[in-house]
Amino acid sequence: DHQDPACDLDYVANQARSMTIQHAMKNSFGFGGTNGSLVLGRV
Repeated sequence: DHQDPACDLDYVANQARSMTIQHAMKNSFGFGGTNGSLVLGRV
């Protein structure tokens, strides 16, 4: 509700914003150090 003027982040709260995504990354963290990452990109 109260944004700090010294914190310059590009975010939109409580609403969607249309944009074209070129790359996406998904991280998964499991118990015992089982971790995985998936990176997808447009061709």
